[in-house]
Amino acid sequence: MGIIATQPYRSAIACIFVAAALAGCEESNTYVAPPPPKVTVAEPAILDVTDYLEFTGTLVASGDVYVRARVPGVLREMLYQPGTRVQEGDLLFIIDPVEYEAAVDVATADVARAEARKVETGRALERAQTLIQRGNISKAKLDEAEANFKSADADLLAAKATLRRAKINLGYTKVTAPIAGRVGRERVDIGNLVGEGEATVLTDLTQPNPMYVYFSINERDLLRILEVYRQRVREKGIDVAKESQQEADIALQLGLANEDGFPHQGVLDYSDSSLDPTTGTVEVRGVFTNDELPGRLIPGLFARVRMPIEQRSNMPLVSERAVGADQKGPYLLVVTGEDIVERRTVVLGQAIDGLRVIEEGIDPDDQVIVNGLQRARPGAPVDPELVEMETLATSAQMADTPAP
Repeated sequence: MGIIATQPYRSAIACIFVAAALAGCEESNTYVAPPPPKVTVAEPAILDVTDYLEFTGTLVASGDVYVRARVPGVLREMLYQPGTRVQEGDLLFIIDPVEYEAAVDVATADVARAEARKVETGRALERAQTLIQRGNISKAKLDEAEANFKSADADLLAAKATLRRAKINLGYTKVTAPIAGRVGRERVDIGNLVGEGEATVLTDLTQPNPMYVYFSINERDLLRILEVYRQRVREKGIDVAKESQQEADIALQLGLANEDGFPHQGVLDYSDSSLDPTTGTVEVRGVFTNDELPGRLIPGLFARVRMPIEQRSNMPLVSERAVGADQKGPYLLVVTGEDIVERRTVVLGQAIDGLRVIEEGIDPDDQVIVNGLQRARPGAPVDPELVEMETLATSAQMADTPAP
């Protein structure tokens, strides 16, 4: 026989189920805060840094000349290999010298004739001077003898000058290198007439060592460089009347398009005396040794030029990946002692080997977020993990280096 629940009993059971349901709902809606996001932080690297100015320049040979025929004649010989290096005075071409040898012979004979006439007129003058003392000739005869002697002396000088010019022209038939350098191809084939009516270009010669680099400096950078220059002049006690860029040790560093960094070392050796008002720049020149064979520095190439300006001590540097930017400018996220994120507006300096100099905005003991910036929010807590800043820079450089 079944048990039939009475109305009070059924009400009690319903209340128990309702209470249980309410208790279950309250437990499932309880909010549990997520743990703070994990981020990687590092204190700034404190290093001595050198400030640089960077420019783009053009390489120009220190010597660039055209070798020309200075006398007319038939080109007889070429005595060099195009594209090779030659020394100053090396024989490059020979122009047919026969005509000029004959001119030297004629001029030599004219000198001998003029010398003989000078001797003859000199003796006549001596006789006239003796006879005038005895009263055997007139003063007019003595004057004539003196005039003849002076005329003969002048003729001798003219004949010697003609001989010297004939010898110079004969020497021009041997075309030599005016400077040391790399000689180009021949511009005229053997057997052609050259130098007739114009100084025919026979070849070109380039002096690659040292090598010049020309570049322009704007007004602001120029004023900064001049201030550094004046300071070095004062420190070294250089005589202002003899001052030069070399004495002030204004160094330059140069790198080509296929080179990492700035491997070539040089010095600033020239600058224009005034600023170009149309461009607001001044042209300057650096000089670099280029004694490798073959030389790495080739005239006409574009080059990256870097000029060290000032060295500063104990500057904070952070990884490039830690720097953010928004409408307010560049910033860093730092973690306070309570593990709370704080935004710091900063002034950026130059980049050095994967690190960025921070001019203003952080302290040496600040913990800068370098990884996990997307998860960090100013004013929110984080779970920081401390690493070394230099380690991050090294790993970033390795990641940027292409595989061989």
